[in-house]
Amino acid sequence: MTKSNEPIYVTKPVLPPLEEFLPYLQQIWDSRILTNGGSFHQQLEQALCEYLGVKYISLFTNGTIGLVTALQALRITGEVITTPYSFVATAHSLLWNGIKPVFVDIDPDTLNLDPAKIEAAITPSTTAILAVHVYGHPCAVDAIQKIADNYNLRVIYDAAHAFGVQYHSGSLLNHGDLSVLSFHATKVFNTFEGGAIVSPDAKTKQRIDHLKNFGFVDEVTVVAPGINGKMSEFNAALGLLQLKGIDAAMQQRKVIDARYRKAFDNVQGIRCFSAVHEDVANYAYFPILVQPGYPLSRDELYRKLREHNIFARRYFYPLISDFPMYRGLPSAAQSNLRVASQAAKEVLCLPIYPGLTDEQLDSVIGLITG
Repeated sequence: MTKSNEPIYVTKPVLPPLEEFLPYLQQIWDSRILTNGGSFHQQLEQALCEYLGVKYISLFTNGTIGLVTALQALRITGEVITTPYSFVATAHSLLWNGIKPVFVDIDPDTLNLDPAKIEAAITPSTTAILAVHVYGHPCAVDAIQKIADNYNLRVIYDAAHAFGVQYHSGSLLNHGDLSVLSFHATKVFNTFEGGAIVSPDAKTKQRIDHLKNFGFVDEVTVVAPGINGKMSEFNAALGLLQLKGIDAAMQQRKVIDARYRKAFDNVQGIRCFSAVHEDVANYAYFPILVQPGYPLSRDELYRKLREHNIFARRYFYPLISDFPMYRGLPSAAQSNLRVASQAAKEVLCLPIYPGLTDEQLDSVIGLITG
């Protein structure tokens, strides 16, 4: 197979036609309101609540600041049980709050936090569980909540991958005490950069909104040691426009997902993950595990694709627990994280995004099946 002239990346940001964004920019120029909860910010919060089926949402400059603030909002301290199989921001948000991460292994069927491993990791210092809906597939939310209730723990979901996912006949984002979204350029829904916290009640939202704005209540009153986590009017305006095309974008992702599944159905050593756990999926990623029986190792396949200008990604490798700031923790030992360690050696996320052409998709599939 010949090398592709145009690089094929694991994702490509979805953007509306520029001419459709210009009227929004004109309104910003006319108003001279660039931030501090302007009109577009308010409109986007309302629109997202309606689209996602959630009660309260607070917009942020990015998802990482959202995670840091969510932990502050719930006054989390001590130890927090979390997953080693995620983007580093998940655990970094704990360190930024002076919290000790305690890693537990993941479920082999979903690659999400394994509820069966949580109880053994709970100590008198444990105050919360920070779980991730990896690839947008739901965690075992009922089992996790039951454990949290039994031990009086808070539950925060890193829902960076889970925009628009429906589960248990409603939004997946309504589970746990708080859910944190990312609107980064690589996500299903992007605002260039951005994020949000979904909260269940007005009082919690108010505390979050104070924390993201330096703790200000009014011009002379500061009630908390907050930070600057506000989303700008530029990002919010783009988000309003992006919402108009989100359903079509997810439908295009669904078509690509189906093509991959059909192509790899009988390929020995290539394992795909089931999307049956959610009522409505968002097709944010298409991970495969390259296992024994396939003629190449994961890294050999990764390099083969790169040689043909196809930039698949090893999400998530290395594990968070393998990085220097975490690997000294007792819970970071590979013997404690056998499933996660194996998945990190086998996983490869393939290109999936609106605009990926049939020819490009055929190239990816052909290199893997050929």
